[in-house]
Amino acid sequence: KLTSLALQPVITPELVQGRVHLKCSYSPPSPEPPAQYRVLWSRLSSPGKREQVHQETTPQPFSYVEMDGANLRLGDTVFCTVSAFRRGTPEEQSLPEDSKGFYAGIKFLPESLEIAEDGKEHVLTVLSTVPIACPGQDDSCKITLQLSTEDLGKSSQVPGPPDIALSACQVDLLGEPCSGSSCAAATVTVTAVTDFAQDGNRLSRIRAQPVTTGDLLWRAYTPRDVKVTVQDLPTGNCYSFTDPHIITFDGWRYDSYKIGTFLLCRSESRAFEVHIRQWDCGGHRSATACNCGVAAR
Repeated sequence: KLTSLALQPVITPELVQGRVHLKCSYSPPSPEPPAQYRVLWSRLSSPGKREQVHQETTPQPFSYVEMDGANLRLGDTVFCTVSAFRRGTPEEQSLPEDSKGFYAGIKFLPESLEIAEDGKEHVLTVLSTVPIACPGQDDSCKITLQLSTEDLGKSSQVPGPPDIALSACQVDLLGEPCSGSSCAAATVTVTAVTDFAQDGNRLSRIRAQPVTTGDLLWRAYTPRDVKVTVQDLPTGNCYSFTDPHIITFDGWRYDSYKIGTFLLCRSESRAFEVHIRQWDCGGHRSATACNCGVAAR
């Protein structure tokens, strides 16, 4: 009889003799645990379609499969399907039960960002869902990811300079005991570049590429991009021109005929200020000052 035994298979990552394995664990029902389990490992080959990579029959309440870079690669979503039967009656199996899909590789949290051109820093967490192996005695247990940004612009525009800036060009993922869905993690901050251009909302992406490593598993792997939407904000303008006519940020207009060095504007929230030097440019007939120098921080 086909019955459901509530085996609840769960996939967890594990290092076995320095190599990355996935372990499928399931709970045998009480009071009479079945004698044998049939475990089928599969990977998502395309949306909604699975490809079998390994099958075994075991008396143990767990099964291992290696992430070998060939049958199972980083970037795969892996499933294990378990059914049980008593010894001698393999035709009387329980209903097959699926684990949740386990994504093996680099994850970004959040998976996408929507930020504004306001100078604020946004934290992006980079984590590995699989353990970081130590290839040799001298090698530290880490994977270095090279980070880059690219402006995708709008479909009608030619991409320009990146609309985002990162706090680091690379991050190190240091091996540590796996906890939850993370076996190694690092953070980087993302800031929208204030470009003073009315260029609408733009799309950028952050790419991560493992720096060449001797580990075959990581060598051929490119993690998914992170899409970042940058919301364009209007920018304030102020002017000082000719014999200086001044228009302030809030639209006030006045003239300044003084000679000397003056503070034109200063931000109260960040290190930004503009100094102006005005010099006599009217000669003997009229007292007129003109801009002759500017210093901006």
